[in-house]
Amino acid sequence: MIKRIASEHLRVGMFVHHMECGWMDHPFLVNQFKISQPGEIAKLKQHGIAWVSIDTARGLDLSSEGSDEEASVTPPLENEEALDLDLDAPTLPPLQVDTAEAMQAVVVLPVPLAEEMGVARQVLSEASALMATVMDEARMGRMVDLERMEPVVEKMIQSVLRNPGALSCLGRMRQKDQYTFEHSVNVSVLLANFCHHMGMDRRTIRDATIGGLLHDVGKVHTPDAILNKAGPLTDDEFAQIRNHVGQGVDMVGSIHGISDQSLTIVAQHHEHMDGGGYPIGLKGEQISQLGQMAAIVDVYEALTSSRSYRAAMEPSQALQRIFRWSTQQFNHALVQRFIQCVGIYPVGTLVLLDSGMLAIVTEINPANLLRPQVRVVLDSRRDLVVTPRDLNLSKPTVKERIVSSEPAAKWKINMELYL
Repeated sequence: MIKRIASEHLRVGMFVHHMECGWMDHPFLVNQFKISQPGEIAKLKQHGIAWVSIDTARGLDLSSEGSDEEASVTPPLENEEALDLDLDAPTLPPLQVDTAEAMQAVVVLPVPLAEEMGVARQVLSEASALMATVMDEARMGRMVDLERMEPVVEKMIQSVLRNPGALSCLGRMRQKDQYTFEHSVNVSVLLANFCHHMGMDRRTIRDATIGGLLHDVGKVHTPDAILNKAGPLTDDEFAQIRNHVGQGVDMVGSIHGISDQSLTIVAQHHEHMDGGGYPIGLKGEQISQLGQMAAIVDVYEALTSSRSYRAAMEPSQALQRIFRWSTQQFNHALVQRFIQCVGIYPVGTLVLLDSGMLAIVTEINPANLLRPQVRVVLDSRRDLVVTPRDLNLSKPTVKERIVSSEPAAKWKINMELYL
């Protein structure tokens, strides 16, 4: 059972399930651990962590210590059941969803990454081809056919539900020669994953996936010279960039059968929590939850994508930057949930271990984002390819630790051969 208690009631032998702070704001290497000495409790208090959640199934309960349980345990958070958070992250306002739709159980059994990769390649190819066609037709003034999008959207969602890492890691590996539509596909995949991680219902995941695919459709009216400009934009050029949101809303709003949730993503993915975004300058809760999520995903995907004028940023670096911006630009709680969703080292990231071995992340570890499961592929000290072997860095018997993430091109590694 998960219980939220004040840090002053912590005792040696309790299992800390969650600390109410940012993932960079506590002194421990892990997010979940069993308290083994009083010094760990002192560290929590020194870092201003006033509240934690304990797991009584994995450690001592308050009653085991003779404490007044009624005085120290707070009632469950209001939206705990609605989002299935189980107190595993900062609280968020409940979504307004269709109750009948939310009650429809969608059972999709998870599969290993290697099993999903073949299907994910085909799905990604279909999604990219679809968006290339959608963008071309939009450029010629033709209305987007939602019915033609639906089968591909369903395949994308099914892949994400089976294994959330497959489509997203393949998306990062693709060449960005057609950035606008490939960016849209990747944003869509990440949004579907994010919504699923948040416990949202199937209809919301579907609407978010469509909204992600169409969020930048207004850019078909923006000159490529502006979209691909390496230097600073002039005021006029930036005004043209900003116009893509309104143009996109006009285009998507005219699609027969489009949902309000999909349209909201198109309209709000550049709005900022501090009111400094565009096109309207919405602030705080004036921005819908899906709009806030789309803003995070859009920037993350842009930072981790290669462009004609700059190299891609490593995911861990992009997440650190977004985390810093979350004090103003983004919803801080949602940023933390997104980090938990994709991992500090997402699936498909090449990492350098302290032994000098290079490995590819194959599965994130929600309990400790710094210690995922990896596949060792190369000895960097000798520049020698080795027989691939899997390591779970979270196991006590495994002493390897991640030193940094590395660009695959630097080491001339074909990542897809190992996934």
